[in-house]
Amino acid sequence: MNKYKPALFIASGAALWGMIALFVRELGNIGFSAMEIVAIRVISAAFFLFLLGIFSYRREMQLSKWHDIRYFIGTGILSIVFFNFCYFTTMNQAGVSIAVILLYTAPAFVTVLSFFFLKEKIDRKKLIAVFATILGCALITGLSGGNTNLTAISFLIGLGSGLGYALYTIFGKFALRKYSSYTVTFYTFFVASVALVPFTRLWEKIHLFMTFEVLLLSLGLGLIPTVVAYILYTKGLEQTEGSKAAIIATIEPVVACVIGVAVFGEFFGTAQVLGAVCILGSVIAVNVNRKKLRVPSDKGVHN
Repeated sequence: MNKYKPALFIASGAALWGMIALFVRELGNIGFSAMEIVAIRVISAAFFLFLLGIFSYRREMQLSKWHDIRYFIGTGILSIVFFNFCYFTTMNQAGVSIAVILLYTAPAFVTVLSFFFLKEKIDRKKLIAVFATILGCALITGLSGGNTNLTAISFLIGLGSGLGYALYTIFGKFALRKYSSYTVTFYTFFVASVALVPFTRLWEKIHLFMTFEVLLLSLGLGLIPTVVAYILYTKGLEQTEGSKAAIIATIEPVVACVIGVAVFGEFFGTAQVLGAVCILGSVIAVNVNRKKLRVPSDKGVHN
């Protein structure tokens, strides 16, 4: 069972990411822009991680060398800030379906980048799983070939969201060679917060944070689909290849679709069910080693 724990951590973190709409929709209805919600997310996450560090991870809050901050510029700015900017821009220009599909080109980016930078092998199973996850995301979001809003620029920006999403796994793997999952997660959101605050000017809406609803939503957004999710994902990443982790994490859109149907009454038809099957099938396939499942006949079976 222990050998499946890293995959379970990653899947659990991704499932919590899929719950983010519960918080984002409410904050959007109150009057926050997309990038302001991103800023709320990273700032509240950094706050919770700081408190956690003070009580339980004081040693892990220290960097052995300050120039290692470059890893967290990678995970915090080049990944968290960059992919959110590209994601929301594509959503506004080309629609939610196109934005989600282009975001989930991330496993393909991770597989290629892991080959060049992490020296991970690309085998037939990984390639099939990557194509299956992309197909699954296309089916889930109900991709229509007749979409006329997709321009060359918005397409490239959408691919940028997939690249930015993938970079967390790549930079995270390098950072984990020197630091714990807590350290990586804390400095990721600390750096992202420092980068976002001047651009979003959240202090101009400080009066909204005086209400109980906004405060609760903000803290919930920072804790559940952010701090807990990233700690689980990063913990699983410690013992999992980057390309496999990215494929497992595509369970996120499945959870998001279930919440969309159950909570927001969104449509979920045959194509969406097939998409969920494709994604879950690839998650299972990439983690099952057939050779290890075989039991030699001369050794018998032991409990």
